[in-house]
Amino acid sequence: MNQTILTRIHLIFFLMVSCAANLFSQTDASEEVVQKFNNYSRQALQEKLYIHTDQSVYLTGELLWFKVYYVDGTLHQPLDLSKVAYLEVLDQDQRPVLQAKVALSDGSGNGSFFLPASLNSGNYLIRGYTNWMKNFDKAYFFEKPVTIINTFRQIGALPVKDTLHYEVQFFPEGGNLVENIASKVAFRVTDHYGKGVGFKGVVLTAENDTVARFQPQKFGIGHFLFTPLPGNQYKAILRLANGKELIQKLPEIHSLGYTMQLEESAAGEINVTVQVASTTPLPHVYLLAHTRQQIKIAQKQALQQNTATFTFSKQVLGDGISHITIFNASNQPVCERLYFKRPEQKLVISAKADQEIHSSRKKVVLDISTQHTSGNPLAAQLSVAVYKTDTLLTGDNLTLPSYLWLSSDLAGKVESPDYYFTENGPHVQQELDNLMLTHGWRRFSWQQMMKGDRLSLKYIPEYEGHLVQGRIIHTTQNTPAANISAYLSVPGRYPQLYIAQSDSAGELLFAVKEVYGARQLIAQTNSQRDSLYRIELKLPYFETSSSWQLPYFSLAAQTTDALLTRSLSMQTQNTYFAGKRNHFTAFRPDTATFYGSPDARYHLDEYTRFPLIEDVLKEYVPGVQARKRRGNYYLEVLDLPHKINFTDNPLVVVDGVPVFDMNRLMSYNPFKVKRLDVVTRKYYLGPESFSGVLGFATFTGEVAGLPLDPGAVILDFEGLQQQREFYAPLYDTPQQQENRLPDFRHLLFWSPTVKTNKDGKTQLAFYTSDMEGEYTGVLEGITPDGKIGHSTFTITVQHPPK
Repeated sequence: MNQTILTRIHLIFFLMVSCAANLFSQTDASEEVVQKFNNYSRQALQEKLYIHTDQSVYLTGELLWFKVYYVDGTLHQPLDLSKVAYLEVLDQDQRPVLQAKVALSDGSGNGSFFLPASLNSGNYLIRGYTNWMKNFDKAYFFEKPVTIINTFRQIGALPVKDTLHYEVQFFPEGGNLVENIASKVAFRVTDHYGKGVGFKGVVLTAENDTVARFQPQKFGIGHFLFTPLPGNQYKAILRLANGKELIQKLPEIHSLGYTMQLEESAAGEINVTVQVASTTPLPHVYLLAHTRQQIKIAQKQALQQNTATFTFSKQVLGDGISHITIFNASNQPVCERLYFKRPEQKLVISAKADQEIHSSRKKVVLDISTQHTSGNPLAAQLSVAVYKTDTLLTGDNLTLPSYLWLSSDLAGKVESPDYYFTENGPHVQQELDNLMLTHGWRRFSWQQMMKGDRLSLKYIPEYEGHLVQGRIIHTTQNTPAANISAYLSVPGRYPQLYIAQSDSAGELLFAVKEVYGARQLIAQTNSQRDSLYRIELKLPYFETSSSWQLPYFSLAAQTTDALLTRSLSMQTQNTYFAGKRNHFTAFRPDTATFYGSPDARYHLDEYTRFPLIEDVLKEYVPGVQARKRRGNYYLEVLDLPHKINFTDNPLVVVDGVPVFDMNRLMSYNPFKVKRLDVVTRKYYLGPESFSGVLGFATFTGEVAGLPLDPGAVILDFEGLQQQREFYAPLYDTPQQQENRLPDFRHLLFWSPTVKTNKDGKTQLAFYTSDMEGEYTGVLEGITPDGKIGHSTFTITVQHPPK
C-alpha cells in the first residue's frame, strides 16, 4: 500500500487515541499483549457507516431517501478519510438490484434511489461500505432490511413460512465450562429468520435428573447458573410454545481450564473473578479490557488457591461495549466476555411543532434543539423525515445510537436493538447483559492479533475520490504485465485524463475525481509502444453476498386500505409532480482542463475552416508542425522555454482521449472540432512526461467520429450519484392553497442536512398535504465530537369542519 496513505491512516488513529485522556491503568500488565494490541489497532483503523432512510416500507414508484453517517469506529466522530460510500439494495437471493456511489464529505453523504416497477414485492437489504472496509470481514458493513411492495404486480402465493428450523445455542460465561466450578450459561433460541422464540427448558443429566430450569427473558435470550460435575454428560430439553420439543447437548465440559464471572455492584464496581482448575500451581493471570480498540484496563493478579479477582470502577470503561479478556501467564487468551456500559455523554434532540393538530395544506413550524445530557447546548448535524403513520409500517428498530453503540460491534443479528435504549429498568440491564453473553465482538480475533504480522490490506481508502481499479494483461501470454502505463479518459464537456502504471502484479489504480452520473470511460495503453497488452477494469462493488437472513415477507389483511391509499399517493405524485421530483442539484465541475491553462488556444470557428487537420496546423498553429517519416505522420511541437522543437510526439487528446497514431489524427474531420489547445512545454502527468500537449475539444464532447484504438476498452460507468432535490409544494398564498392539483403526499418532509447552531437551535417549516391522519417525525444526528442522538415526534392532520 502507498506509504503516504498508510502514514495518514496511522496519524488519524494516533490522534483518535490521543483524544482519550484516560487510556488505561496498568499494573505490571503484559507489555507484549499491549504492544501487539496497539500495533494491530494502528494498522486496522475502523470505519463505520450508518444509513438513515426516510422510512422502512416503500412502494415501487416511490423514492427511497437516505443519509449516510460516516464515523471512525473508536470515538464515533465524523471521519474525513474515505470520500466515497457504496450503497446497494440486495434482494432475497443476495443479488444487487440497485447500486450507487455516494460522495462523502466531513463525515456524511446523502442521496436517493428510485424504486422501479421491475422490483418484486418482498424484503430487501440495504448494504453500505467503503473501499477501505472491504479489507475486513463483511460483518463490518452496514446492513438494514427494508420492505418494498409492488402494487402493479399481483403478489401471488407467498412462500410457506419455515417454522421447522430452530437454532439453539449455549454460551458459558468466559467461554468454558469446567468441572466443579459454578458458571453462568447464557442461551439463545431463534427461528430460521433469527427471531427469538419463547420456550421452557430443563438441563438433565444422563440419568435424566434435572439440574437446572430456564426460560428466556427477551427475544429468546436468557441465562441460568450451573455447576458441572465430573463424569457427567448433560443435555437440555426445550419445549416451545407451539408444542415442539428440541434437544440440545450442552457445550463440552473440561476437567482443567479457566472460568470467569463478572458481577456489578450497586455502587458501580465491577468484580471479575477468575477460577482455574489445574494439576500444577499457576502464578498469575492478566486482564485486558478495551472499548472499541482503546485499552482501558491492563492488570495482573496473582492466583491464590487458583482464584484471582480484579476489581475496578465501571467508569474506567468507555461508553458502549467493552471487551474483557483474561490471559494466562504465557500471554494466551483463555477467557473473555463483553460488557455494556450505558452511554452517559448523549446528544439529546428535541422537536416541537407549533401545534399538535394542523389542517390540510397548512404550514408546520418545527423548533429543534440539540443539547448535552447536562443541558448545555450542542451544535449538531441532523437528518429529519416526516411521514404518514399507517398499518404498513413495521417499525424501524435500528437507530443511529443503537447501531453505533450496539449492533455495529456485535457478531450476528441483534433483534430489535433499539429496545435496549428505549426501555428502562433493572430487567433491561439484565437482558442487555444476556445479549453481551450471547454475541461475540466482531472487530478482530486475538489469534490474528497475537501473531504480530503486518495486515495484508488490499484496498486503500478513497481519500481523494473514487478509485477505478484494473489490471494489464499480456495478450499472447495471458499473464499480468508490470510497469506498463495505462490511460483512462472520461470524455465530456470537461474531460479528464488519468495515467497509472501497473505494479508487479499488473494491478492499476486510477484516482478519479468528481465524476457524477452516467458516463463512459475509455481505457487504453499506448498502441505505438505497448500494443501487446489489454486492460481489464474491475467493478468496485463487493461481490460476496451478505450473511443476513432477511425476515419472512408477509402482508396482513388489515394493510389493504393502507396499500390502496399509499398507491394512490405514489401515482398522483408521479403524474403531477414527476418533473419536480426528478430535479437534481447542479454540479459545478472544475472547468479547467487537466493540463491547466494552455499556452495557446484556438477557437476554430474564428478562423478559416480547412478540410484537413494538417492544414489547420499549418495555417494558424505556428507552434506545431505535422511532418512525415517513412509514410507516417508525426508532430513536432515547439519547446517554447528552450526555443527548440521537441523530437517526440506530444500528448494528443480528443475530448480527453489520447491519440497515439498520428495517422488517425490526420484523418479526423476538423469540422467536428470546436477548440484546439496547445501546450508548448514539457508536460508531466502521473508517471509519464510528454513533449507538449495538443488538446482537441469537439462540439459534442463525446469524441465524435474518432476511430479508437482496437485495444481500447469502453466501459459504461456510473459515477458519484447526483443529488436529487426533495420537492414539496408551497401553500403560502390563498391561490396556492386553492390549487386543484391533488396533494396526496405520504412523505411530508425529508432533509439530510439540517444543522443546529452553537446554541443548539434551528427551525424548519413544511406544509401538510390533503391526507388526514397521524404523521411521525424522526430526527437523528451527531456532533463533531461524536455524541449521537435519536428522537421522534407526531403531528395530526385533520380537515377543518365544514
